[in-house]
Amino acid sequence: MDAIAVDRVKSGEAAPQTAAGSSIDGAQKSLLRFITCGSVDDGKSTLIGRMLHDSGVVFDDQMEALEKDSQKFGTQGARIDFALLVDGLSAEREQGITIDVAYRYFSTPRRSFIVADTPGHEQYTRNMATGASTAELAIILIDARKGVLPQTRRHSFIVSMLGVREVVIAINKMDLVGYSQQVYDKIVADYRELAKRLNFSNVVFVPVSALEGDNVTTPSAAMPWYRGTTLIGHLETVDIKSLETADGAFTFPVQWVNRPNLDFRGYAGWMTHGKVAQGDAIIALPSGRRSTVTRIVTYDGDLGEAVAGQAVTLTLADEIDVSRGDVIVSANYAGKSRSVVPARILWMSERPLADGSTYLLKLGTTTAQAKVSVSRAVDIHTYEEGETQRLNMNEIGIAAITLDRPIIASEYNEDRELGGFILIDRWTNETMALGLVDSSLSPQAAADGIAQVVPAGLSGRLSTYLAADLPLRRQTRGGIFKRVLLGYAPLAVIIGAIVGALSGSVLLGLGVAVVDTVACGLLSLWMQDSGLAVDESRLRDEANVDGDGI
Repeated sequence: MDAIAVDRVKSGEAAPQTAAGSSIDGAQKSLLRFITCGSVDDGKSTLIGRMLHDSGVVFDDQMEALEKDSQKFGTQGARIDFALLVDGLSAEREQGITIDVAYRYFSTPRRSFIVADTPGHEQYTRNMATGASTAELAIILIDARKGVLPQTRRHSFIVSMLGVREVVIAINKMDLVGYSQQVYDKIVADYRELAKRLNFSNVVFVPVSALEGDNVTTPSAAMPWYRGTTLIGHLETVDIKSLETADGAFTFPVQWVNRPNLDFRGYAGWMTHGKVAQGDAIIALPSGRRSTVTRIVTYDGDLGEAVAGQAVTLTLADEIDVSRGDVIVSANYAGKSRSVVPARILWMSERPLADGSTYLLKLGTTTAQAKVSVSRAVDIHTYEEGETQRLNMNEIGIAAITLDRPIIASEYNEDRELGGFILIDRWTNETMALGLVDSSLSPQAAADGIAQVVPAGLSGRLSTYLAADLPLRRQTRGGIFKRVLLGYAPLAVIIGAIVGALSGSVLLGLGVAVVDTVACGLLSLWMQDSGLAVDESRLRDEANVDGDGI
């Protein structure tokens, strides 16, 4: 590994580079995004602070402020608390914990890094998942004194579920166990057993002491029995394989139709996969209309070719109907539109998910109404799946998502942009869950709770909603009639009595009550046929089961 000059901290000199992302010899350096995760107090923030310090990106004034903050907020006595370089919120410093995701950039002579420091508390698991969603590698910390904990298992499963295949197990606080090889070997054996059920392609174990700096950037003299690479050494050399669609096709979710004048219509978006060139044949989904690319427009001028990661505007040879939420793909794209999406979901809200709840699903640039039929949940201790119809906060489940219209959804392990989605409460706009499209789930899991029988003779919009049961649970007309009698009629009688008393006419009061009851019944039928919400709060006082926040 190239030596990292720690004395740059004293001189105030930044890491050696001539331009952003360039090394001292002018070559372009690769960028690695990674996260630190694990159970609470495993030393995640301290490890990142140590890496920032030893990488020479902490200047004199920052060191002076860190020394003062360590005396005020630090948890290491008279020593410098490197965690304070990352934990910037006042609540984090007061409690000595990480709450929000903190992103930091640093660089070595061989590579650039963006690291996400994620919280270890179970309460903030959703923040950890947010950080992991863009990561290419995960450093999972384990306290050498405590070994593998339930939160270690939970974070490992989430990292695997979110498609991170390169993992480093940093067994931290080795100084507190006397740098014992026996402790290290036991934790390695325990985690290898755990990892057998996860989809990691490479797991590397490194014994470290973030506080003392052992095996972080330089080899530790206190652990001569460890002959592997240092943590930074592995991060600098690890080879990250990018995701590719099974057919090698390009995908371009349309964010905006750019029409500044009568002579120009372009479709703006971000290339998520593959590449496209002028003259390439394309298909606009879900309509299936075909055309060819005539121009690839950017602020700096037209391009001959665009690749994944670029934001461009495409113009087409034909006037076809394309709008936000549609996806432009190459002619050999093998995907298809879906109205039922099998998925794994991580429930992120304090309000539990009940089977049959309805939300807004946002995938890429598309938003659709969705009904969630959850069938199984994952036991975080054993990774076994068990039947359930309910998910609580931080629980992981398998569900079938039934949509009110077809959308373009890819497998998450092929395309994160078109394979990952969130569920949103349509009244409060709260993010309720994240989900990953996974067609490998068993047919039973995908089919649980969504089988519908459509009576013969029904057609049009009513037939569509009965078939998909969207966006609310379907009720029989008898059920609606019962709702009207039990829910609306008593209130209508009270209103009619008030009107009759004020007007002195019993007939007028009776007429108002009848008209109000009939109107409410007709309104309920119309809302049912239109797929709109029907408020059940007048019928019974129970926990919210529709996920609509009311």
